Order: sequence, then C-alpha cells, then structure tokens
Amino acid sequence: MLLIKMNHKNRDQVLHSAVDVLKTGGIIAYPTETFYGLGAKFDKETSLQRLYEIKHRPREKAMPLIIGHKGQLSSIAADINNSAIKLMERFWPGPLTLLFPAKKHLSEFITAGTHKVAVRIPGESFALHLAKHARFPFTATSANPSGMPPARDAETVMRYFGDQIELIIDCGPSPGGLPSTIVDVTTEDTRILREGAVKKELLTY
Repeated sequence: MLLIKMNHKNRDQVLHSAVDVLKTGGIIAYPTETFYGLGAKFDKETSLQRLYEIKHRPREKAMPLIIGHKGQLSSIAADINNSAIKLMERFWPGPLTLLFPAKKHLSEFITAGTHKVAVRIPGESFALHLAKHARFPFTATSANPSGMPPARDAETVMRYFGDQIELIIDCGPSPGGLPSTIVDVTTEDTRILREGAVKKELLTY
C-alpha cells in the first residue's frame, strides 16, 4: 500500500499515479466533497469483486460510479431521458446521484442485478479532478467496511483497510456532511430514493 500526501505542487503527478493504479486493476482511496471514497475502474471485474470483499458489502447493494464529463455516460447508461438531462444541467457537478438504465455489459458488481447504474459528477473536490483526468467511470463507494462510520481522513482509511488497497491519496480531512441525494431517472417520472445534500423541494421543475 502506498500513501501519497497531495499538495499544490504535486497534484498532476498524484492524478497520473492514481489513474495508473485504476487502469492496472488496483483499488485507491481518495477524498470526495464529503468523505473519502474507494475507487476501482468500472470494467475491472476482479477489482470490483475485491472491493465488495474488503468492504464486506452485501451483494444486493449496487456500487455507485462517478464520471468527469456527461459524455462518459454513453459507456454505462442505456438511455438518458429528458428528466435526467434537466437534473444534470441543474445539479452536476454536485451531490446528486442519478440512476439510469444500465448498459447490458456492465458488471453485476455495479448493478447488483437491478439493471440500473448509479452515477454522478462530483462537486469541487479531488474526486472531480480525478474523474476528469481519468476519462473513464470508477467507483465512489464510501471508504469504510459496511456498518462502520465513513472515513473523513487518510488515517481512518488506513486503519480500516491497510494493505488491502494499493493507494491512499491524502488531501487532509474531508468536509463530511450529508451524502448525495439519489434519484431514479430510469423513467420520466423521477423517484427520490434518498434525500441528502440536494433537498427534495429543489428537485421539482
């Protein structure tokens, strides 16, 4: 396991290192605009399986993804309707996760057999810069074993996972706060599945 402390001088190098680890099937821990998350490349089946195992995550729970640009949706979402487009225009980048119909090739470690994929473009954070730099989707599940509090710093991530992951990116304490709001946009009649940082009254249009 490698831990890299990021500063304003080495950001580009850290982004490059993190993308390399993801491309080669490794698992990374990185800060988002709320807590630290665990990342594995969306099409690395072995990495996704290992992610479930180290988190002790129930197989019926799907694994959310983040992307850096709306153009990347076409690689994972089978359909993008008008309701989804309006929500993306208003709230991305930001703490709004949308559930789309999943492309058939997507791993069941991502969809959990639901035929849906949960995606967002994260708000301003290292996670956003990493997603833009990577140019492919990767997981954004919280950096904690199931049932434990989410990690707000690299030290907690290390205590939880140690050598079970390849890279921890230390940007200091993350802000914490509410998780993203989750909205199902698989049909034009949207459904709020979890109210979080984006309040439900803001989702009407």
